[in-house]
Formats: sequence, structure tokens, C-alpha cells
Amino acid sequence: MDVHTRDLRYFLAVATERDLSRAAASLCVSPPALSRQLRQLEQALGAALFVRDPHEVRLTEAGEALLPHARMTCSTWELGTVALSALRTATAGVLTVGLSAGPGHEGLLPAIRSHFTEAHPEATPVLREAGWGDPTAGLADGGSDVAFVWLPLPEPSRYAHLVLAEEPRLVVLPAGHRLAGRPWADFADLLDEPFLALPDAAGPLRDYWLATDARGGLPARVGAVVSGPDETYEAVAAGRGVVLVASGSAKALLRGDVVAVPVRGVTPSRYALAWRRDDIRPLVRAWARAAQHVTRAHAPGGSPHP
Repeated sequence: MDVHTRDLRYFLAVATERDLSRAAASLCVSPPALSRQLRQLEQALGAALFVRDPHEVRLTEAGEALLPHARMTCSTWELGTVALSALRTATAGVLTVGLSAGPGHEGLLPAIRSHFTEAHPEATPVLREAGWGDPTAGLADGGSDVAFVWLPLPEPSRYAHLVLAEEPRLVVLPAGHRLAGRPWADFADLLDEPFLALPDAAGPLRDYWLATDARGGLPARVGAVVSGPDETYEAVAAGRGVVLVASGSAKALLRGDVVAVPVRGVTPSRYALAWRRDDIRPLVRAWARAAQHVTRAHAPGGSPHP
């Protein structure tokens, strides 16, 4: 039986809030996704953890028994991942930098790395590229010390972040699509279209790129699940769905039979540097300062978000 720390953190959030919607909001996931995850946890454990009624969510006897152990497990795991990262940095001067695949901001990393290494020539930044199923690019499991990510992050209270760039979102669609060639499209024009979606593991980022907040409560039609740029291009070209992308990332998908059109009615995308909020190691903070310096050089006023 495999139970992930994410499942236990979800359990703890609901046990604390005693309300599924509030717990989902604190975790930055949708209530249906949270409910589905809890059901899977209950199935894995072979016991109901909550009594659900219209007024509140209450712990069952099994849930009460699990609660202190879930708290201890999550706390121990957090301490363990931070300790491993600290050991890696202290012994080798290595800073692992997570990268969300296909960010479309190639100039940021060299500029930040140059500023960082000028201040810390003894340190070695090591890049770790993460798939689209990991929206934290390694921060959640301790595999990365800092990470370039798209917002929103799951469990945002765990992380601090610095917004590096904001870009309008475009819709990528086949060249023969009815909206191709327009100077722009309203998102309302896309509500009936099948969309390409990130894997479920992407959590709130999946909902963001489906623009669920702009659908007026209507569910998205998912034509296919994609986990990389090549898959996305092939699915769009084959007519399996359209997809929202940041304007800086669109060029990786435009190959003749696929075009991009600006979309009105959706919020801009936000690309950020993130790190674990409780990670106060000098190299982590130094990388964040380097990112802030580079961001301010291009767009004055950048500041880290607590």
C-alpha cells in the first residue's frame, strides 16, 4: 500500500477546516479533485476517514486515530527533505534549480546564474528539468532547492515566490480552425471546444490552463491529456483539442499547420521563481536575490511574494 505525503496533507487540511471547500481553497485545488483524492486514500487504507453531511465534515473514529500519525509523518518528511537539501548544499556547494518544461523564458536563467555565480563562485547550480505533472518542479519532494514554475502552485502556503514575467495567454489551434487568422478571440468563443489538459498531478495548474475560472461553472471538455510540447503539438495538429499557452511559449508549438491567437477574457500567465518558505539556507536566498536583481533590471518593482 502506497500512501503519498500529499494525500496525508490533504487529509490534514480537511481535518483542520472541517469543510471541504475551505480545505480545497487552502490547498489551491478544486473541491472535486480533493474529494476524489480523499476517496482514494480511504480506499487505500480500507477505512472511512470522514463523515460527510451538508453542514460539516467530521472525522470518523478511524480518522481520529490517523490524525496524530499523519501530522507526525508530514512533519518528519518536511524536516527530512530540508535536511537532505541542506546536506547537499553544505557538502558540495550545489544548488539544484528546478525547471518546468518549456518555460519560454530562456534568457532569464543565464542572467540569474551569471549574477549568482559572480556573488558565489564557490557554488555550483545544477539544473533539473521537471515534467508537466510536477507543477513545483521538484520543490514538493525536495529534489530542487529553487524552481522556475508557472503559477498557481499547489499548497501555496508552503512556498515563497517571485514573479519574473507576466504574459497574455494565447490559444493554439489548427490552421484550419474557424478562429484561425483572427486578431484575437474571446474566451467565450472557445467554451464548446475540446481542450488539451495537463495530467491530474498538475493540480491547480491543470485547472488554470483549462481556464476553469472563466467558464461560468461549465466544465471543460478534455480532448486529450498532454505532458510535453511535442505531445501538445501533435494533439492540436490532429484536431484533438485546442490549448491555452503563455505568449512566450507559443513559438515551441507553431509549426505551419498550427497557429496561435490572443485570447481575451482570461488572466495573464505568471512565470515565477519559487522556493520553500521555511528554507533559509544562504544559497537559496542568494539565488532569489539574483533573480530579483535581474527582474528589476528588466521591470523595476519586482519583489518576492511571501
